[in-house]
Amino acid sequence: MRILLASLLAPFALAALAAVVLLYPWGEPDVTGHAVGEPVHGDVVASELGPCLSPGQVQVGDPGDRGQCQTVEITLTDGPADGLTITQNLPAGDGNPRFAAGDAVVLAYSGADPQAGSSYQVQDFQRGLPLALLAGLFALAVVVLGRWRGVAALGALAVTAGIIGLFVLPSILHGGDPLLVAIAGAGLIMFVALYTTHGLSARTSAAVLGTMVSLTLIGVLAAVFAGAARLTGLDESTSTLIGSLGHAVDARGLLLAGIVIGALGVLDDVTVTQASAVWELHRADPRQSWRELYGAALRIGRAHVGSAVNTLVMAYAGAALPTLLLASLSDVGLGSVLTSQELAAEIVRTLAGSIGIIAAVPVTTLLAALIVVRETNHAAPTTAATPRTRPDRADSAPSDRDRADRDHTAPSDGAPADDDPGGARSPEPRGGQAGSGRGPARPDRHTGHMRDH
Repeated sequence: MRILLASLLAPFALAALAAVVLLYPWGEPDVTGHAVGEPVHGDVVASELGPCLSPGQVQVGDPGDRGQCQTVEITLTDGPADGLTITQNLPAGDGNPRFAAGDAVVLAYSGADPQAGSSYQVQDFQRGLPLALLAGLFALAVVVLGRWRGVAALGALAVTAGIIGLFVLPSILHGGDPLLVAIAGAGLIMFVALYTTHGLSARTSAAVLGTMVSLTLIGVLAAVFAGAARLTGLDESTSTLIGSLGHAVDARGLLLAGIVIGALGVLDDVTVTQASAVWELHRADPRQSWRELYGAALRIGRAHVGSAVNTLVMAYAGAALPTLLLASLSDVGLGSVLTSQELAAEIVRTLAGSIGIIAAVPVTTLLAALIVVRETNHAAPTTAATPRTRPDRADSAPSDRDRADRDHTAPSDGAPADDDPGGARSPEPRGGQAGSGRGPARPDRHTGHMRDH
């Protein structure tokens, strides 16, 4: 069975690796867009509210709340003018960040005179430290609970991030087909992540097969219905990307690529859970047939699929929450809102992924049940059968006659056990009456009363 699984999965693994090699932009220069500037770090040393005035201007009258700005003094901590203190006037209205003394910020350096404050523009807060602490807490929780399996999971996560950052993003930025790049990257992630986390086993291979089938279904459904709904994929982020690159990008391909990569993580969870459920059910009762295993594990899968689909829907709804809020302000009707470009793309993404998750449960369960009953390493333990046990009843409970023959005692129907039809008696056991030389009392064959032999 393991040879069959290896021969079945090896071509797909090699195909994913070959696709990665072929689609990677070997020797191509790094793609540069219209960057807003070189990032420079700084610390806010002072901040105060005041009128929005240019250098040399004076305030006349009361500008009210409309003219309020915050004047911040920032000391640069790196870049070409490390240690320089500059002054920035920033809007202080609603929707604008408020800076205070002690805040660590990121500025964009335009490349002009490094000593001029006008060469810098405040972009955002520095968030490296809290994000690093949160990542460390996450890694600690994974290792504490998962131990070596958790360490393997973190390694698989690092590999996943490396494949996305070193292959998927550069290949798409250099003009590669986003859908083909996503399929190749997702295939490589699937093999590396699953086998790294869960080991080289038939159980993991069953999960890989189920993931492959379900992911293919998701890709086909997403492509068909994205085309039928005439989704362009041109949202605000994609438009900004195209503007920064300066050349066209397959926006619909980006949409489909996001669906494939996004669904892979949820599929891994479902398929691994189903395969593990089948293996544990088989270990609990090795005598079950593959049909019995399939039915029992499918009942577990039905409970799992409901929560998994709800998780996927809520994740996409949370990502599209600003769009949902903006759409709710319009008076064009629910139908028009749901069929808009932004929400229609999320609907296709959610429903195609959910159908794939639903299909993953019976597919993975069936594959795992067929594989586990043929796995020699998980065969049912055999017990030594008594000489009188018939082969066809080796797995059944012994009958009263069998117990009577084995223990030399009377069966439940009251007939005595007579192992020597010729009248020969075996030596008396030591459990008879002391000093009498007689064996234990036996019921009389004719009267049923106890008599001594």
